[in-house]
Amino acid sequence: MDNIIEFKEWFIKNFNAFEESLNGENTPLLHRVRKEAFKNFNELSFPTVKDEEWRFTNISPLLKYNFTLPSEDFKISDELVNKFLLNEIESNILIFVNGKFSEKNSKLLNLPEGTIVGSISDAMKNNPEIIDKYFGKYASYSNQIFTALSTAFTKDGAFVYVPDSKIVEDPIHIIFITTASEKKIIIQPRNLFIASKNSQVTIIEHFVSENDNIYFTNAVTEIVAEENAIIDHYKLQEESKNAFHIARVEIDQKRSSNFTSHSISTGGVITRNDINAHFNGEGGECTLNGLFLLEDKQLFDAHTLIDHATPLCNSHEHYKGILDDSSRGVFNGKVLVRQDAQKTNAFQKNNNILLSNNALVNTKPQLEIFADDVKCSHGATIGQIDEEAKFYLKSRGIGEKAANAILIHAFASDVIKSMKIDSVRNYLEDILSKRFNQ
Repeated sequence: MDNIIEFKEWFIKNFNAFEESLNGENTPLLHRVRKEAFKNFNELSFPTVKDEEWRFTNISPLLKYNFTLPSEDFKISDELVNKFLLNEIESNILIFVNGKFSEKNSKLLNLPEGTIVGSISDAMKNNPEIIDKYFGKYASYSNQIFTALSTAFTKDGAFVYVPDSKIVEDPIHIIFITTASEKKIIIQPRNLFIASKNSQVTIIEHFVSENDNIYFTNAVTEIVAEENAIIDHYKLQEESKNAFHIARVEIDQKRSSNFTSHSISTGGVITRNDINAHFNGEGGECTLNGLFLLEDKQLFDAHTLIDHATPLCNSHEHYKGILDDSSRGVFNGKVLVRQDAQKTNAFQKNNNILLSNNALVNTKPQLEIFADDVKCSHGATIGQIDEEAKFYLKSRGIGEKAANAILIHAFASDVIKSMKIDSVRNYLEDILSKRFNQ
């Protein structure tokens, strides 16, 4: 209890100083939102295993540290940035170092007229009308303490705005790099992505670290797909194995929009991803795919919601986990079909492989259906490597480790193959090969 009080008290004591440090870099509306979020943060409690949504994820190891805001500008080399680039494609590059935008290390290609790609800090100053319209409208901070913390201390993050009928041909690769620091710092990227009517964009959120330090990433991303918009969203989380990563993604989909999410997680001692997609117009399409690779004592928790609030929408969700050593995985996927959402088609599946007798997965796929003209299915599996398949490979002269690697790769392949960008697929193939010595 003392650790929790100390963790919370630091932010309460430093909120006024944080606001003063912004030097007026906010709109009146944003100032009010920060104040409301801070009030909620003060009143809310951190979740415990007694809370149903957190019953398998104990965050007490996180709360024992006194994290502080980054106090200085860290410079990084292009060589460090190059380690995390997807070199096989041309892409727009946004670099954030310890949560702060680095224009020096970033690179933008020719963007369609009216498209804005940069930091949300700049957007607050230069595009306040867009910020006031969208910021904080989807990731509610009324009953989510980590979102309230993020909203109250919002300073920087990625901002993407694509105007009507524009197509951003090259992916936008956003890399959040956490660098060496003697202090245990908290990074709070606050991202806002907007695809206007009939527009199209591909966005890659990439979380990495320079070393294995202890730090805390508290990320919130709001995504808006207006009518007929297409968004292909990737999240690659390969941070320090000693880092904590709590993230929330809120997606608002309008009529006939198409949103696809690909979430890959390999880093973090405790990782929690909340992904919530909401259909607010007929004819929408939503795909949520995920893959988590765990070892040692890592814990990964995926909580997803697809809210079918309107008719004639389709959703497809497939998460896979590969767990070794004493790692733990959690999947809680909920598909909600409301009463008026007739002609809904929803599919949900979670598959897991345990490579160790000490690894554990808690999985709970859920369907809540209040309409009668729908097609919905869900399922989950937990198992080990197929011994018959491994025996077949070994009988063909393939060694034990190589046989395991081939079967693990085959298990993960359908999630990876669903990705449209070849360089992202190749990047993940390389991670799999290195992890399992293929």
